[in-house]
Amino acid sequence: MTRPHVPPDVHTASGRRLGAADPRQEGPVDLRLVPPALAAWAASALAVGAPWRWTAAGTALCLVAALVLLGVSRASATRAERARPADHREREGGEGSGGQNRHRLHATAAAAALLCAAAGATAAGLHGADARQGPVPGLADRFARVEAEVTVTSDARRTRPQVQGDHSAPAALLLDAEITGLTAPGGATTRLRTPVLLIVSPSSSTARWERLLPSTRLHVSGRLAPPLHSGQRNAAVLRPDGKGPPRVTGPPTPLQRTAGELRAGLRRATDGLDPDARALLPGLVVGDTSRVTPELHEAFRAADLTHLMAVSGANLAILLVLLIGPPGAALRAERRGLAPRLGIPLRMTALLGGGLTLAFVVVCRPEPSVLRAAACGLITLLAIGTGRRRSLIPALAAAVLLLVLYDPWLARSYGFVLSVLATGALLTVAPRWSAALQRRRVPPRLAEALGAAAAAQAVCAPVVVVLASRVSLVAIPCNLLAEFAVAPATVLGFAALAAAPVAMPVAELLARTAGWPAGWIASVARTGAAFPGAEIDWPDGWRGALLLTALTALAALSARRVARHPWVCSAAALLLVLAVLRPAPLTRVLTGWPPPDWAFVMCDVGQGDAMVLASGDGEGVVIDTGPDPRLADRCLRDLGITRVPLLLLTHFHADHVRGLPGVLRDRAVGAIQTTSLDEPPDQAAFVGRTAAAARVPLVRAAAGERRRIGTLDWRVLWPAGGATAGLVPEDPNDASVTLFVRTGGLSLLLLGDLEPMAQQRLLRQYPALPRVDVLKVAHHGSAHQDPALLRSARPRLALVSVGRDNPYGHPAARTVEALRGGGAVVLRTDLDGAIAVTGAGSRLRAVGRS
Repeated sequence: MTRPHVPPDVHTASGRRLGAADPRQEGPVDLRLVPPALAAWAASALAVGAPWRWTAAGTALCLVAALVLLGVSRASATRAERARPADHREREGGEGSGGQNRHRLHATAAAAALLCAAAGATAAGLHGADARQGPVPGLADRFARVEAEVTVTSDARRTRPQVQGDHSAPAALLLDAEITGLTAPGGATTRLRTPVLLIVSPSSSTARWERLLPSTRLHVSGRLAPPLHSGQRNAAVLRPDGKGPPRVTGPPTPLQRTAGELRAGLRRATDGLDPDARALLPGLVVGDTSRVTPELHEAFRAADLTHLMAVSGANLAILLVLLIGPPGAALRAERRGLAPRLGIPLRMTALLGGGLTLAFVVVCRPEPSVLRAAACGLITLLAIGTGRRRSLIPALAAAVLLLVLYDPWLARSYGFVLSVLATGALLTVAPRWSAALQRRRVPPRLAEALGAAAAAQAVCAPVVVVLASRVSLVAIPCNLLAEFAVAPATVLGFAALAAAPVAMPVAELLARTAGWPAGWIASVARTGAAFPGAEIDWPDGWRGALLLTALTALAALSARRVARHPWVCSAAALLLVLAVLRPAPLTRVLTGWPPPDWAFVMCDVGQGDAMVLASGDGEGVVIDTGPDPRLADRCLRDLGITRVPLLLLTHFHADHVRGLPGVLRDRAVGAIQTTSLDEPPDQAAFVGRTAAAARVPLVRAAAGERRRIGTLDWRVLWPAGGATAGLVPEDPNDASVTLFVRTGGLSLLLLGDLEPMAQQRLLRQYPALPRVDVLKVAHHGSAHQDPALLRSARPRLALVSVGRDNPYGHPAARTVEALRGGGAVVLRTDLDGAIAVTGAGSRLRAVGRS
C-alpha cells in the first residue's frame, strides 16, 4: 500500500519520527476556531438576561469594529499591491508579502471573533426577550394565582433539605416546564410558550410528580412568583396549589416514553445490588441520582468525584470508542472497535455513531455536559465519515460556538463551564504533563492517567471553589483509583439498560457484574472523604478562584525546576500526606488544638448546638449535632473522637439534630438518647430513620436519671415527668433535655434551648441548684432568659453557640451584659470559634480556636 505524502515539517510538528506507522500525523494544533468560540461564549454570558438596549449597543459596536477591521485590512493590502512594480511583485510575492499576509490574517481572525461575539449577543438577546415577553413576568411580580396549561421539559429533581433556623425546609421537587396556555385572574386565555420552574411541595403525591416524563402535558392551578435568581432561563416560578397528584392532560411522546422505560428498567435491574452500587450505577450510566443518599453524595463531593454522577462526555466517549475504536485510528486501514469486526463500512459506522449519540442525549437528558459531548462527538463523526482530517480541539471549539448560539443560557451554566474546561485540559494540558512524567520514567499508562486527572483538577478547581468554597486534597488520587472502574461500569450498565426491556434476568446479571466496579468507585469516595484533611476551606467567590488559579499556575511553572531537586519533591509530598492524614499529635503541636486534658468542647457548627464531653481516650459523649453533618464530623475528627458511648439530642429542632449523620460517620455509637416530645414530627422521624439505618438504639431521657461513663457523672434535670401537673412541656424548646454534669472537679449546666417559663419551673424544681463552673447559655444567648436562674447558677464561664451574622441578633446584648455582670467570662463561637474547657478550680480556663 502506498503511503500518502506527508511534508517533513508536519512530521516535525507532530513530534513523531519520520517513517512512523501513522499515515495521518497531525501538524500544529489548529486553534483558529478558539477565539470565535470564546468571543461568542463571553458575549452570550454577558447579554443573556441583560437589558435589550445594552445588548443592541454591544452588538452594533462589535459589527462596526469587525467591518472597520476588514475594510482597513483590505485597503492596506490594495495600496501595498499597487505600490510595488509588477516584476517586483512576481519576484518577491512569496516572501516580501508574508508579513502583510500575516497582518491581514490577524485582522480577519479578529473580525471573525467580533462577528461571532455579535452573533452570540444577538442570540442571547433574542432568547432573553422571548423568555420575558407575554404576561407571565408581570403576573409573577404580582404573585398572581393562575390556571395554566404546562408542558414538562425535564425530569423531576429533588432539592436537599436546608436548615433554616430551628426547622428544616423539606425537600421539594423541581421540574422545568413551559406554560403553553394561561388563564389569568380576569378569565382571559392566552396561548404562549414561556419557560417556568415548577416547585412542588412534598406530599403523599410526590412520587406521582416524580414519575412525570418530559413532554407530559399538565393542567396546573397555582401561584406565580419571580425567578429564584436573576439571569435565569425561567421567566417565573409556578407553585401548584394543594398537595394532590398532577392533572395530566396529555401523555409524553413515544420517544420520551421509551427513554423513561429504559431508565426505569435499569433501576429495576439494580434493585438487588448493595446499597451503594444500587444508588450509584444509574447515576454513572444515565445520571439518575434519585437513590443517592445525602451521605454518599457528601462523600463524592469531598473526594471531587461528583462529576461521575453527572453524565458527561466520558460516558459517550466510552460508547463511541467501543463502536469505532480510538478516534485517532478511525481513518487507518487497521481500524479498531466493534464496527470493523462486524464488517460495517466507515461511513455507515459514522451514521451509527451519530444515531448512538442522539439516543444517548435522549436517554441521558440534554444536560449541558451531555450536549457538549454530543456536539463534539457528532462533529468528529462527520469528519470521520467524510474522510477529512480532524482535530478534537477545533471540534470542541465548534461545539461551544454552535451550542451557545443555539442555547445562550448554556453560557452561564457551571456544568457547561466545567465540562468544557475539563475537556480542553484533557486535550491540551494533559498530554504535555503526561509526556513530562514519562520523561522521568513514569510508566506510560500511569503517566497518562495522572496527567489527565491533574490537568482536569487544575483547571476545574477554581470554578468548584466559586460553588463550594473548598478545595479537595484527595481529588487526584481518588480520581485515579476510580478511573479504572468507570469504563467497565459504564459499558456493563448500558448493556443492562438495553437488555432490561427484553430480558430482565440478563439485565440483572449484567447489573450485578457492573455493581462490582460501581461499588469500588463508591468505596474510593467514602475512603477518600474519611481522611481528616480530605478537603480544606478556601475563600469563596471569584477572589478565591483567582487566588487558586494563581497558585496553580505558580506550581505548574515551577514544577520543572522543583523536579530537579528530589528532596524538595519528597518534602512537598510528605507535607501533602500529613495535611491529608492530620495525625492528632502533629496537629496539636502545630495548631494547639485541641488543648491537652480538655474536658468539654463546644463545637463551631454555625447557628446550632454541638458539644462533646471527654469520657476516655478517643471517646466522648456528644450532646446535639448542629445543623450540618460536615461540621459535626470535622469537630469530632479534630478532637480524635472515634467512639461515642452516648449521643444525647436535647430536642428535635433541626439546628440540633440535622448533623446526626456526621456524628455517625465511621464512629461506634452506643445509643442515641432523646427528649420525650416528638416535635417537630418531621425532625423526630428523621432521627428515627437515621438511627435505624445505622442500627443504633434510641432511648428516652427521664427526669432524675443519673448516668456515669468514665470520669463523667450527670443527672437529667429537665424535662420533668408527667406526674407533676403542669410540667409537661408542649413546646420543643421547653422540652430540651437539661443536664447537670460533673467531671473531675468541673461542674457544668447545659440548658439546651429552654425558654424563660421552663427555666423558672426548673429553678422551682431545684431551688438549691449549686453554682457551676460552666454554663451553656440557653437558646444561643437569646434575650429570653430568666435572670433568677442566671443568678442562681453564677457561672464562671458562659459559653454561647451561635452562628456568625445570624438574622436573629443572637446573642442578645442584654443577656451578655447580665452574664458579665454576674462575674462570668462570656465566649461565643461566632467570635472565638470552637471553645475547649480545661482544668478546674483555679486552673479553669477556656480556649477558643479562632
